[in-house]
Amino acid sequence: MSDYPARYWHQLDSGKIQCDLCPRNCKLKEDQRGICFVRKREGDHMVLTTYGRSSGFCVDPVEKKPLNHFYPGTPVLSFGTAGCNLCCKFCQNWDISKSKDIDRLTDQASPEDIAFAAQREGCTSIAVTYNDPVIFLEYVKDVAEACHRRGIKVIAVSAGYINPEPRVEFYSFVDAVNIDLKGFTEKFYKTLASAHLEPVLDTLRYIRHETDVWLEITTLLIPDENDGPEEVTRLSEWVARELGPETPLHFSAFHPDYKMMDKPPTPLKTLIRARNIAMEVGLKYVYTGNVHYTPGDTTFCAHCGETLIIRDWYNINGYYLTPKGACPSCGQKAVGCYEAEPGNWGAHRKPIQIGTFW
Repeated sequence: MSDYPARYWHQLDSGKIQCDLCPRNCKLKEDQRGICFVRKREGDHMVLTTYGRSSGFCVDPVEKKPLNHFYPGTPVLSFGTAGCNLCCKFCQNWDISKSKDIDRLTDQASPEDIAFAAQREGCTSIAVTYNDPVIFLEYVKDVAEACHRRGIKVIAVSAGYINPEPRVEFYSFVDAVNIDLKGFTEKFYKTLASAHLEPVLDTLRYIRHETDVWLEITTLLIPDENDGPEEVTRLSEWVARELGPETPLHFSAFHPDYKMMDKPPTPLKTLIRARNIAMEVGLKYVYTGNVHYTPGDTTFCAHCGETLIIRDWYNINGYYLTPKGACPSCGQKAVGCYEAEPGNWGAHRKPIQIGTFW
């Protein structure tokens, strides 16, 4: 199955159909697709062309999403489809998110198949990732409902570029999310992502203040684009002020890819500087990603500074939280979602095939 009735659109007086899912508000003629490429006009309605189709399934650690405060050490069944509603020149998954070859999506699975596979593999959660899940909202919703029936959590990895009405529905069936805050200037979003900053900030405020969804944020630091101390300071201050100082923030290293092959990889010292700035501003949980730097992987108590979780890449080498998720020294409860014992999945990946063909 592929073409599936899509939601969030309306007919215009001009005869075109407007997609209302994200702030792009694409206006479509017959057989035309939106910028995301997967939402298409067929006749007098709109369809999702990737329902039930995936670019692949893999079990990997929850820390890879990255989520450091959501059931640490547990395995997650991850999958995505194709397309994206942003046009990032630095996309690290461009072969999937920028793909316009729907036929490459050879892995097919119903929502129940995915939920069953996650349970069979012992996964605590599933994650919709690799490309932005908001563009296949209808599929995510059905998968989430099937997973929740089996007691499996749902994680979304998203850029947060979604309109207010569908946003309410999308985050009603998500348990945890990592939002990719790509930079902190309108210029950055406009020139490097062909998008706008404010809708993403609105999504972050909505998740934090109007839902129970667990939230972490990632910013990919690109040399000479969004890695300057002033921008990092403004971003960190906004997170502390608008979302709270205990909101986890991950600074991740860029590597040359897609349309930015001329840029060098992000130096470790840049990530360490950004982490230090964010902590000086008052953020309590600041991490570094895509680099080997143990202090930037480790979780410390926000109250007394005691070491709580020692990580080496995606491996947990020390876990000192009490069974109730509190610091053993001061008794302060760590923010997030924890079980009495951490998972032991480790750093490995396990590609799997679900193998349903409709």
